[in-house]
Amino acid sequence: MSEEKKFPIKKVALICAKGSIEDVYASLVMANGAVMEGIETKLFFTFFGLDAITKKRMNKLHTSTVGNPAMRMPGGMPFPTWLGGVPGVESAVSSMMLKQMDELDMPPVDEFLEMITAGGGEIFACKLAVDMFKLKKEDLSDEVDSIITIGDFYEMCDGLQTQIIFT
Repeated sequence: MSEEKKFPIKKVALICAKGSIEDVYASLVMANGAVMEGIETKLFFTFFGLDAITKKRMNKLHTSTVGNPAMRMPGGMPFPTWLGGVPGVESAVSSMMLKQMDELDMPPVDEFLEMITAGGGEIFACKLAVDMFKLKKEDLSDEVDSIITIGDFYEMCDGLQTQIIFT
């Protein structure tokens, strides 16, 4: 007899406000995991998180090398902050990180968004940030359901019924 998984969380709402590889993928991995577990999932992209759903930028994300205390060099040595400011270093680190993710069969951002929506997840863009960055709906991934206010997003979350995660 198989046991059915029971999760205390029935709905999850993720807010992605940063556009670095590690921040965007944290949101995508958590959202995809929730969808795969049958949890109702909504993603809200705001401020620099919009890079993850902007067609021209979504597959060209970078990782932050300056001021990132968790950044390590091969061998585990702390990554010197000054090194992150050297031209080309951020691109090289980002390329290396993306290569490692590819070796783990992690999909690029556009495919991840497709997987999430195919599984029933919903993706939204923040109206304030879209207006601030002078973007239009056609600039965004086709997987974006709509451009909404944070108030609209919270209303969709059904108050205390949804776990809200800010990445």
